[in-house]
Amino acid sequence: MREKIPPLRAACSLQKSGVSRNGPCSEQRRELKLNAGCLRNQDCIGTGKSFVDCREVSMKRTALRNSGWCWGVAVLAAGLCAQAQMTTSQYDNARTGAYLHERTLTPQNVNAQQFGKLFTLRVDGDVYAQPLFLSGVEVPGKGRHDVLFVVTEHDSVYAFDAYGRPAAPLWHVSFLKDGATPVPAMDVQCPFIRPEVGVTSTPVIDAKTGTLYVLARTKDGQGSGSEYHQRLHALAVTTGAEKSGGPVEIRASVQGTGDGSARGRVKFEPLRENPRAALLLVNGMVYLTWASSCDVGPYHGWVMAYDAQSLKQRAVFNDSPNADDGGIWASDTGPAADGAGNLFVATGNGRFDAAKGGHDYGDSLLRMSLTGAGLRAVDYFTPFNVDELDKTDRDLGSGGPLLLPDQPGAHPHVALVGGKGPMIYVVDRDRMGQFHAGDNSHAVQTIATVGGIFGSMAYWNHHVYVLSDGDALRDYEVKDGRLTFRAASNFRFPVDAATPTVSANGDKDGIVWVMSSKAWDATAGTPVLHAVDALHVTHELYNSAQNAARDEAGAGTALRFNLPMVMNGHVYAGAKGEVDVYGLLSTKH
Repeated sequence: MREKIPPLRAACSLQKSGVSRNGPCSEQRRELKLNAGCLRNQDCIGTGKSFVDCREVSMKRTALRNSGWCWGVAVLAAGLCAQAQMTTSQYDNARTGAYLHERTLTPQNVNAQQFGKLFTLRVDGDVYAQPLFLSGVEVPGKGRHDVLFVVTEHDSVYAFDAYGRPAAPLWHVSFLKDGATPVPAMDVQCPFIRPEVGVTSTPVIDAKTGTLYVLARTKDGQGSGSEYHQRLHALAVTTGAEKSGGPVEIRASVQGTGDGSARGRVKFEPLRENPRAALLLVNGMVYLTWASSCDVGPYHGWVMAYDAQSLKQRAVFNDSPNADDGGIWASDTGPAADGAGNLFVATGNGRFDAAKGGHDYGDSLLRMSLTGAGLRAVDYFTPFNVDELDKTDRDLGSGGPLLLPDQPGAHPHVALVGGKGPMIYVVDRDRMGQFHAGDNSHAVQTIATVGGIFGSMAYWNHHVYVLSDGDALRDYEVKDGRLTFRAASNFRFPVDAATPTVSANGDKDGIVWVMSSKAWDATAGTPVLHAVDALHVTHELYNSAQNAARDEAGAGTALRFNLPMVMNGHVYAGAKGEVDVYGLLSTKH
């Protein structure tokens, strides 16, 4: 009988082992050599894993080898390198939306009798950003904790013990210094986030350096003398203290004649530019993107790169320098990146003239690269009916890209993106097709959806889960880079769609989680947390309305595009003035 290895926490860089359970021992030994970095003390620092824990892994490895079960060593090493952290939106830079090391929650125990709301963490504002998670963080004077990081529209950052022990914050930082306030919704002129706008986009964590990057908006002063600011903060995950001389003010301009330009330059407008999409950390660079609030101009789609160590701005890109709009907002998701460091962003309504030699990329999926010459679009995909999408407000920018794992066949590297179209586009990331008049034959595949997509899709175990506006949850099987419809849930979700999240233990015990709202207006309707069997989406396992008195989400008020996070037997859902924490009722304390 094989030794059963208890789950251990780690947060190293490797995500997949690629090692077969039944492969020869020599392959596993080679894999272990590659994974040796997970056992070095330096790789434990800031990752939520102590050197003692690493030594325990080494002892487990030796015991397994002596027992003759060489396959277990590789599985253990690979599994440890991907557990107990969520440092970026949707778990990884590919934005797969899947947590693959969930050993507690299963389709057998997630039901209204065994699963429900355990406790609530109170905060000072609404939580639109997805919470983040690091295990084993040493908080000065408070010991070691698995930490949940939460940001609010009241310009606050909280670090909580992820299991509510204690329920009070481990630390709390406010960006409201010297009389500053969050930006009032009336100033933004958009009702969807109200009454105030502070931190909206999901932050990103550099686990190696123990740094949390947060983009915050503030207003200084009142009346005609008021000023609006956006600043990038780098905070220590242990204390919330500013690092790298932060924060830094967001400033930028590019050459162009577009909306709001003056003297041949388009300037970044901190009041009008809305940083809705999640932050992204790639190759030592923090990437930020912007769109608008309710299309109030002048605004443009911006992408900026900041050095993660120094916080110095390294590159700026504007996708509509000679036009307007082109916002990169992605609902509750964000830009994606592949292993080579290429960025993928979807843009919104705006002029498209790149096919004619211009520099405006409305309603397009861009592949971007950072070089010594700056940040530029090196390839793109644009639907043939781009002008119609622009005129009818069916922009592609409502969706965030999903990068699938390598595929067999003619298109090994594909991206999925959907917008208000309503359409899903499967695009070859290596040869994106750019623009083809008359049809979308330059896409690998197009799939019509019932409604628009606000956010992204989730990928797990050769399945893609899609939820469009007013539709059922749909399960597509992936083969050779193409999608085939497999099944749909027996119930439709309300308007405004949502982004699915998957929890699983490797390739088993898959659950699809969805936080749905009941209206476009952020103040209307009650949010409902749904859990669906990932292999049988016709089977809903649980929803929080089944026992509303116990499990009601979000204090009864829905927030638009809310994205839950699953980790270590718990589901964390940001809400109005709180984070609701769900799990097995047997663990309630």
